[in-house]
Amino acid sequence: MTSDNAQSHELTKNEPILEVNDLTVEFWVDGDWFTAAKDISYEVYPGEVLAIVGESGSGKTQSSMSLLGLLPPNGRSKGSAKLHGRELVGLSHSQLRHLRGNEMAVIFQEPMTAMNPVYTIGFQIIETLRTHTEMSPKQARARALELLTMVEIPNPEIALDKYPHQLSGGQRQRAMIAQALALNPKMLIADEPTTALDVTVQAEILKLMRDLRHKFESGIVLITHDMGVVADMADRILVMRNGEIVERGTSHEIFNNPQHPYTRQLLDAVPHLGQFTVNDVDPVVPVTYKDEDLVLDARDLVVEYPKRGRVPAVRAVDGISFNIARGEVVGLVGESGSGKTTVGRAAIGLLPVAGGSLKIDGVEMKGISSKNLLSVRNDVSIVFQDPGSSLNPRLPVGESIGEPLLLHKLAKGAGLQKRIEELLDQVELPRAMRNRYPHELSGGQRQRVGIARALSLSPKLLIADEPTSALDVSVQAKVLDLFLDLQREHGFACLFISHDLAVVEMLASRIAVMRHGKMAEFGTRKSVLENPVDDYTKRLLAAVPVPDPEAQQQRRLTRDKLFEQNA
Repeated sequence: MTSDNAQSHELTKNEPILEVNDLTVEFWVDGDWFTAAKDISYEVYPGEVLAIVGESGSGKTQSSMSLLGLLPPNGRSKGSAKLHGRELVGLSHSQLRHLRGNEMAVIFQEPMTAMNPVYTIGFQIIETLRTHTEMSPKQARARALELLTMVEIPNPEIALDKYPHQLSGGQRQRAMIAQALALNPKMLIADEPTTALDVTVQAEILKLMRDLRHKFESGIVLITHDMGVVADMADRILVMRNGEIVERGTSHEIFNNPQHPYTRQLLDAVPHLGQFTVNDVDPVVPVTYKDEDLVLDARDLVVEYPKRGRVPAVRAVDGISFNIARGEVVGLVGESGSGKTTVGRAAIGLLPVAGGSLKIDGVEMKGISSKNLLSVRNDVSIVFQDPGSSLNPRLPVGESIGEPLLLHKLAKGAGLQKRIEELLDQVELPRAMRNRYPHELSGGQRQRVGIARALSLSPKLLIADEPTSALDVSVQAKVLDLFLDLQREHGFACLFISHDLAVVEMLASRIAVMRHGKMAEFGTRKSVLENPVDDYTKRLLAAVPVPDPEAQQQRRLTRDKLFEQNA
């Protein structure tokens, strides 16, 4: 008996935590019921991880959200879903409220929109604890601090009293995971739980989830497009397409012997670390650029968040130097809170330069006037990390895409409408979606709208902050190919900020590695990925999951040893 079969046999000895039978999810759209998920059936056993994979809009998230009554008002679910034998479909919101958090919890895909912006992180975790238990405020605060420490948020005592917008994307995701794990739920729905996390923290979070399922015999439904994470975590896998399950099997079966053409297409689209550096030839003498060739030139750059009340000034970027030439893509990687997004925001003038020098197309950003900043922004665009919070919820996506052109008086009327349609075509969205609002699109579709909006001004410099983090692998592959084509066609320079080293390797000619606001390493992609000098870079590379269960198991053992040595 193979280890996979032995594991499945062991699981079937127990009663399932969750039984889903013929679950159908529908939405009332334009006077008709639209089916998002049809006849979904599966079980989750104690201590098991069931991964649901598929492209954006396949129904994987909505079918899972329906279990807890978290569909929007125009949605409904039919069929059966039983938690410990108790039927979930048809329960009132009051009945479901007692289950949420206590017996069944969710890690949402977009923490910025899922968390309440007017309450601190600590308040929201404490509220969860006190709603479902009889903890005193002091006990709940101590438990909240323990949870933030467990998910490795830097300075948890300070983070406890911060608001969501004061944390980085990865830190917000960790805070949400802490909230979801607060009551040790028996069933956890993890909707892209590591999307915003760098690979080192992702490795820790996945280890945390593995420990949870073994310690508390929790069942986990893992919704993700990251096949490396699936290989690291999943016991069984469901593959969904167009609202239906097209293939199911053990992790070993799906990765090593996929049967459905769509499953094979998904696996073929996954970028593998190392596949683009094989033919690279590193020059003996480093490439140097003339000042006039540089679109971005940072020298001893310092960026600080100013003092607010009792909160002292925070130096987020501390004396880093790097540059980007015309037509070049430079990858910027580093852990959550390392300052990489801060660099991007300083480049577009959203944060002031506190020290050193930062030139954008020859214009010094330190002390720049409002008039000159407006001129710089004609040539610089940004794709934000969190598409849910960066798009105006009151505007149809077509208007959001065309807004920069309208504000800069570059197009109007029929010309503007034609340009919007061209941009939708480029990011492979149907033109009919121009009239939809952001909440009517999937996470991946919203991210493509953000990319279209950033490309609308034909920028000289594009700041791409995790632009593909919300995309499933098949769409990510198409968007990255499109990105490369557009970059070659228009020749814009790009600062590509990402935690996915396989994606950075695919796009970037040079890679900068940041840690704690400082530059740990900067060089060609071959030198950084194959011959890293800094210990942190080595740990970063060791933490990258690969889409192969057997290989990933070996990498995990190697990674854990390396982390212990550097602890």
